[in-house]
Amino acid sequence: MVRALVNRFKDSNALAHQAAEDLFRFVETKLALQERVDVAITGGTVGIATLAAARLLDFNSLDLNRFHLWWGDERFVETESSDRNANQANSAWLKHLSIPAENLHFFPASDQGLDLDQAAVKFGSEFDKAGVTFDLMLMGMGPDGHIASLFPGKTIGSESVAVVAEHDSPKPPPLRLSFTYKVINESKEIWFTVAGADKAHAVSVVFGDNPAVLPAGRISGKEKTVWYVDQTAGNLVWGC
Repeated sequence: MVRALVNRFKDSNALAHQAAEDLFRFVETKLALQERVDVAITGGTVGIATLAAARLLDFNSLDLNRFHLWWGDERFVETESSDRNANQANSAWLKHLSIPAENLHFFPASDQGLDLDQAAVKFGSEFDKAGVTFDLMLMGMGPDGHIASLFPGKTIGSESVAVVAEHDSPKPPPLRLSFTYKVINESKEIWFTVAGADKAHAVSVVFGDNPAVLPAGRISGKEKTVWYVDQTAGNLVWGC
């Protein structure tokens, strides 16, 4: 597993703005080196704050025809629901981004004629056909150490599939779609954005002797893993 790099910040606002600036530089650099760039973004308070900070940067100066956005997971609710990560991301950033609609890869919604399991199979098949390896996945982490919609103590079935259905999430709404550990761990880079005192215990476990007891401790980027942690979330590990 790649050794994680840790960036520490005084608060979530400073964290979000630095992560957004680093995201801009990452996409700019990758577009100069390769034909296509695939990034998976995340929901959650800090994840959406990072996207809002990205809105202040000149992403529209980049060749967004070669930039593709995905999500690490999604709540299986109606298309227009405010619970959808995609709608929160749209309000924070995407509606200001001049990116082709076909470059936004949305998980299915509950009102699109599929049940949860069918939606997982359909989107997993679409992902497989795209032949994508993520250049970067932005990840949040819950107080229980969950990432995407992969929760502690939950079995997710076969790791041979790209997308799994979560029927009973411990955090509402209960129905979720998520990329698997296998897909996440194939990402070239993974960046965690984590803030808040309620995350401190989970951070201490991930950086402790037995990190794999939590989902967040089971993932690592192929090339780089980076943590953006605010003072309160990192207090038990670094006393910062």
